[in-house]
Amino acid sequence: MLTLKAAGLLDVDTGEIIRPGILKIEGEYIVGVGGQPEGEVIDLGDLVLLPGLMDMELNLLMGGPGENQFTSQMRDDPPLRMMRATQNARRTLRAGFTTVRNLGLFCKTGGYLLDVALMKAIDNGWVDGPRIVPAGHAVTPTGGHLDPTMFGQFAPHVLQLTVEEGLANGVDEVIKAVRHQIKHGAQVIKMCGSGGTMTLTGPAGAKHYSDAEVLAITDEAHRRGLRVAAHTHGSEAVTQMIECGVDCIEHAFMIDDDTIDLMVKRGTYLVATQALIDGMQVLNTSDPRIQAKAARDWPKAKASISNAIEAGVKIAIGSDAPAIPHGKNGNELVTMVERGMTPLQAIQAATIVGADLIDVTDRGRLAEGLLADVIAVSDNPLQDIRVVTRVPFVMKGGKQFIY
Repeated sequence: MLTLKAAGLLDVDTGEIIRPGILKIEGEYIVGVGGQPEGEVIDLGDLVLLPGLMDMELNLLMGGPGENQFTSQMRDDPPLRMMRATQNARRTLRAGFTTVRNLGLFCKTGGYLLDVALMKAIDNGWVDGPRIVPAGHAVTPTGGHLDPTMFGQFAPHVLQLTVEEGLANGVDEVIKAVRHQIKHGAQVIKMCGSGGTMTLTGPAGAKHYSDAEVLAITDEAHRRGLRVAAHTHGSEAVTQMIECGVDCIEHAFMIDDDTIDLMVKRGTYLVATQALIDGMQVLNTSDPRIQAKAARDWPKAKASISNAIEAGVKIAIGSDAPAIPHGKNGNELVTMVERGMTPLQAIQAATIVGADLIDVTDRGRLAEGLLADVIAVSDNPLQDIRVVTRVPFVMKGGKQFIY
């Protein structure tokens, strides 16, 4: 048996800091909370124990050392992407995030699901990284927000994706795209429901698919027991996604009160990805058209998320890394507090709400019988949420990664 001994332990349901923090671990699981230390003791001094955090929107196959947003699409083959992804995964785990959703590849892979392969490598212990819930390829229409040839303004036929790689138009093709992801190991389906700020063609909230296409995607996924997440901005497009059965909206920038009320009524999850608004700095570096869209849309995005918090929408934490750098995922909790969450709500969004979103009951709390996914921070996070951006102790499945 192993015992973690710390100054305190956060009960994420009640918001109580239990002092001292005693956590007993055997193998991968927590077997006791409180009482006297037993077996080997790791004394963490003045640190406070929290459950491992969860990032519900990132892409470990993008960003990281040496990548260029545009030229890497043509220069980097899948093996190189995988090697870079191992560094991104390690950095994410060491930042205190023990579970993530890798939410949609949009790059040329020949149909291989690189995030599924990365998940297997981590699960087998070959490389260090968080537990991954993989989406495979994002399903997007030709010229849609997640069509990578659009981002680079490539000429026709340059790096054209296949249906297996998620580029799908019409009901038959979107069904085929979803089935390919499920066949090869996707555990969630990612689709593109609207344009985005970085989309060069059309406004951020322009709807990408017809109702029939969205219904085909959600029906196919739900019949196979998978949930659907949709990149979507704007009230009209978000409303379409909700009414067609999408389970989780990514971003949801610029939604109005009626759409927020519908999200509350239907129990639709929201992954708000707010830190990127302050961190991407597209206003200074991007195409003038992108700069103009960001200047117009992002103040509205901040306000709409604050309204969603106040209304009680089910919000999970997602960084959209590499929109902010891998390893800086904790900045999203800080930003959500700035938008109106309490520190406890932000931690809950990164733990118990995240666990609900991916439909698991074996993590998200520090409790007997759950996975020993544990982090420790230097002070009371309910008083200073910024401590989650500097995590000195990380354990996943009873294995210590940093201290």
